[in-house]
Amino acid sequence: MRAKSESLLGLTQSFFQDYLRHTRGASAHTIRAYRDTLKLFFLFLGASKRRRITDLRLDDIQSETVLSFLSHVESERGNSVSTRNTRLAALRSFVQHLLRWDVTRASQYGRILAIRAKRAIHRAVSYLEPEEARAVIAAVDLRAPSGARDRALMLFLYNTGARVNEAIALRFRELRFGRPAQVRLHGKGRKERLCPLWPETVMALKQILRADLDEHVFTNARGNPLTRDGVAYLLNKYVHRAAKTRPELLTRRVTPHVMRHSCAVALLQAGVDVTVIRDYLGHASIATTSRYVTSNLQMKREVLEAFWNRAGLTAEPRRRWHPSPKLLAFLDAL
Repeated sequence: MRAKSESLLGLTQSFFQDYLRHTRGASAHTIRAYRDTLKLFFLFLGASKRRRITDLRLDDIQSETVLSFLSHVESERGNSVSTRNTRLAALRSFVQHLLRWDVTRASQYGRILAIRAKRAIHRAVSYLEPEEARAVIAAVDLRAPSGARDRALMLFLYNTGARVNEAIALRFRELRFGRPAQVRLHGKGRKERLCPLWPETVMALKQILRADLDEHVFTNARGNPLTRDGVAYLLNKYVHRAAKTRPELLTRRVTPHVMRHSCAVALLQAGVDVTVIRDYLGHASIATTSRYVTSNLQMKREVLEAFWNRAGLTAEPRRRWHPSPKLLAFLDAL
């Protein structure tokens, strides 16, 4: 154990292979995110120390260097505060692993763990109104070779509010076309949830159904699963097509996650309870789901009108003011 604790490479390997995979049971997406953070950090650390990455030591991982790296993430790479905090969270997890194996540097690691996350500005959630989302789905040309797949994909994203990783990992065996029709999604932290499917979504999925139920549902021309970038490209293509009839779509950046937000807002507008939507989307906390309530102007108007009616404060409509002839004559005389 002592030899292992003195090796940065050994501890990095055990962090991913032993801790993240086996102890924590992290998803492949989480492991990739942590990998990217540590790769960026080690490259930055090597450049700042003017040393090859293979020559880096545990003593090089200091709080001052971590703070410099976080500043670099924001200023040089142009990342947001949220991204900066995400990088910090990954580094904190890694340093906690170092501390478990290397208590001799406890004070060094403790200073890193004391670094606080920055307070980020919480921007309003971006989403499509139901008629806008339907316009994007209707923009798919079913006569095109991939038209059936693309329509099924657009409907699936809007129907289930699935994360893009959940959609591209979906296999036919996780679909149930009986009554009720539903899909089993594998979310963050290896959590599973069931989502109901609209009849329209079921029909679209049946059109691309294949005999091997272990195959991925959404694949490219070579039979490989679509990538995150591939889904984003397809969505962007149909948004631009739909913009011919709904030009307001060009003023927004519509990503697969915006379709997830759009599903949540549509559920809220339909009167579905927030706790039900939390389970529908696979949120760990109700606070995450509550963001959609604060972002929807239509719901705010309805709540305000209901409050006024309940309180008996609805005012009589005021008569519109019209200037008198004498006032107009006075102004004309000036």
